[in-house]
Amino acid sequence: MPDPAITIDPATGEELERYPRMSEAEAKAAVDRCHAAFEDWRLTTHEHRAGVLRALGKALRERKEELAQIMSREVGKLIGDSRDEIDLCAGICDYTAEQGPKELAEETRDPANAKRGIVTYQPIGVIYGIQPWNFPAYQVVRYAIANLMTGNGVLLKHAENCTGSGLRLREIFEDAGLPENLFTVLVIDHDVSDAIIAHDKVRGVTLTGSDTAGSAIAEQAGRLNKKTVLELGSNDAYLVLEDADVDLAAKTCAAGRLYNNGETCINAKRFIVTDAVHDEFMEKFTAAMEAARPGDPFDEETGLGPMAREDLREKLQAQVDESIEKGARVVTGCQIPEGRGWFYPPSILADVAPGQPAYDDELFGPVASVIRAKDDEDAMRLANDSRYGLGGGIFSKDEDRAIRLAAQHFDTGMVFVNTFGVADPSMPFGGVKNSGYGREHGGCGVKEFANAKSIFVG
Repeated sequence: MPDPAITIDPATGEELERYPRMSEAEAKAAVDRCHAAFEDWRLTTHEHRAGVLRALGKALRERKEELAQIMSREVGKLIGDSRDEIDLCAGICDYTAEQGPKELAEETRDPANAKRGIVTYQPIGVIYGIQPWNFPAYQVVRYAIANLMTGNGVLLKHAENCTGSGLRLREIFEDAGLPENLFTVLVIDHDVSDAIIAHDKVRGVTLTGSDTAGSAIAEQAGRLNKKTVLELGSNDAYLVLEDADVDLAAKTCAAGRLYNNGETCINAKRFIVTDAVHDEFMEKFTAAMEAARPGDPFDEETGLGPMAREDLREKLQAQVDESIEKGARVVTGCQIPEGRGWFYPPSILADVAPGQPAYDDELFGPVASVIRAKDDEDAMRLANDSRYGLGGGIFSKDEDRAIRLAAQHFDTGMVFVNTFGVADPSMPFGGVKNSGYGREHGGCGVKEFANAKSIFVG
């Protein structure tokens, strides 16, 4: 039998639960059951599916505290952030129920070679989602709800350290009226996961994770001619331009760096500050970062919870140490504290330059990289000097100019002007370059794994 999946409380290092993993045969049988449920679901109307999604949203709100408690225990999220995450998930259900039927509505065309044309958006089958731990509910809901609206079946391989969250989501969905097996959680290892990608009833694969993991999954699926959607890592740059409101920038950048314990693909990570405001920004930014008190994620006064796993903290420290060896300067933090749990302090590195992990790579934890720019033009150049392109931000009092820079020059999938945000159901979510491809939310997700079928009528 495979080793069990184990969940551990990152605030204490103590084991929470053990969950038996499926064998390859058991996992493949689960895929077959999901496909059987899909065969019925695919024939339901858009309005019926929308009604079920509304019920899922209602159930998430009703069981918010129950799920939030599990999430915070498993990955160390601040309990308030866990509650907010579930509110976002419920909002995704509501938005998709409202907009999904419109996005998937049949379209009439006027082709040259037929009396009329019809474009219909049909489900393609079972979609396999491989998801990370940092948003145990949202990462799942983001792709699952869109695909359920499309009429597809959904498989989930969740990260081991939030296995309980994934299983509880399935329970909530089925209790709220989603057909059994239509949303299936696979507790499996990587070898069995490869077999699931190859399963003939799996028609698409979506992954949220590192660019290395994305490349491996895309290669596997590509050999089998299966479509993928990839939402990968990033080192999002936030520009503080010469005319920025420095108080707003410092406060918002600190919040953007520390949100979700600094463990978010779209966290603010690199802070590119023009000479004109650099010193003032650094003083206020440092104060805002240091004000976040690490501690128990269930304490409402805590400003920063523990990192989710010990190995992640060790990797972060290694990246910080290498950056310092290559010329980065410690402003605050940057050292693993004593005591139990996998805590890491709010940290800032200055004098960050190319060749350092703090410049080139993604630091997945509460460490900010500050880069000095000569002027606004130089700041934009530095922002785009990255293999990633998920999100970013611009602080400027000239809002119209900032919007032009965001639209025409920022080489990312998302840009925040004078604010920081994570996701909104009404806005497309996704990146470019090594941050992946495909879009979720904003009406895009329901068509990523839909068959846009052309019907010609003579």
